[in-house]
Amino acid sequence: MATPLATLGVISIGEMGLGIAKLLKANGYRVVTNITTHARAESASLDLVSSDEELASTSDYILSIVPPRNAIATAERIMKVSTSASFAKRETPLYFLDLNAVAPKSVRGIAELLKPAGNNIRFLDGAIIGSPPSLKDDHTDLNTVEAWKRPSIPMSGPHVLADAERSGAHLANVLNSQHISEQIGSASGLKMSFAAVTKGFTALAIQSFTTASRLGVLPELQQHLQTYMPKTYEMANASVPVMPPKAYRWVREMEEIGATLAEDGGFEENEAIFGGIARTYDLVAHGTDLGKEKTGERNRGKTVEDVATLMSEGIDRRKQKMD
Repeated sequence: MATPLATLGVISIGEMGLGIAKLLKANGYRVVTNITTHARAESASLDLVSSDEELASTSDYILSIVPPRNAIATAERIMKVSTSASFAKRETPLYFLDLNAVAPKSVRGIAELLKPAGNNIRFLDGAIIGSPPSLKDDHTDLNTVEAWKRPSIPMSGPHVLADAERSGAHLANVLNSQHISEQIGSASGLKMSFAAVTKGFTALAIQSFTTASRLGVLPELQQHLQTYMPKTYEMANASVPVMPPKAYRWVREMEEIGATLAEDGGFEENEAIFGGIARTYDLVAHGTDLGKEKTGERNRGKTVEDVATLMSEGIDRRKQKMD
């Protein structure tokens, strides 16, 4: 009789967490989550637990996939319950996989926060690069990794997921994970460097298209991009319309990128650009009607032209308030 695969706790069941939970379920894992994410958990047939204590005691691995602003608080929650009687009954260490979009400095702080637990909690610095897992159109058998489009999940630190006793090698394969360094912060640094290019570009496109729209030259800008920089034009049309529901989360992520470029990249304050990019996404999320958009329930901002229109309306309202 085959040994059952590990149990994984997922915090929390947002768009990415839900996709990863479905991937894990399809490949034979038991996935549990806190009852606070009840609706989405039910949609994926996940097992619900009533508390962080039960989550930490039940799981072999915990995947922290939360908005960047909640990354430290999530680790604190798990550290708090690691002193409970039920946690003390564990026979194997709990692997805590921090898969959040935060700076290496933040991840090093989380590792320090968990240190008092000793070998009872093994920390892995991880990152998710790409879109949430989803089934490929040409596959009907969802119970194989080949049936899924998966993001890359690089990991780093002294502990290697593939070496973990309970399903480690299988889990690393399912998650499309590669161990890239023994240093905590390397995986997060890779994510920050990647997102600086991709999400940084999207913010530049938002500002460029909005300004061109306000000047009445947006069609001409699009024509010139199509003619002279067609790949850039395609990238803008692909990235800008999918951005609105995510903008609120990206505010803190841009701040974390800025911290990475300063702390680990060596760039000085007068060379910083991501503070402004963070404010751009803050304007999208809290100063325009784009901030009302939700994934799977899209109404506005589904084209670059409409994004530019709504950005312009938000800017005009802001100017009126200041006058």
